[in-house]
Amino acid sequence: MTGRSAAVLVAALLLAPPARASEADPWFARDKYLHGSISLGIAGAGYGGAALLSDDRRVRALTGFGAAVAVGGAKELWDMQGHGDPSWRDFGWDVAGGAAGVGLSYLLDLAICRLVR
Repeated sequence: MTGRSAAVLVAALLLAPPARASEADPWFARDKYLHGSISLGIAGAGYGGAALLSDDRRVRALTGFGAAVAVGGAKELWDMQGHGDPSWRDFGWDVAGGAAGVGLSYLLDLAICRLVR
């Protein structure tokens, strides 16, 4: 993550309205699992796509994670415009799914490289 990206993320978090935790938005529900699993897939696809362009695993990881977080963030912004129910918990699952997707992709990358040698 570049310094500018980090600054934008911090500013967005500081300027965002406070999250309201309620039973209407539980941490563990079907939509949370969907957010996590879709983000995992996006991160894996981003990692794999970046592997076609770069040999640097850091670039692959940042590309995969960035794609998952960008799509998850865009979805929550869409929801904030009245098209759904925005939720910081949904976004948290997007981040967790993105991290898991990158982690799994990285481990698979290492395993494949060891087999090829």
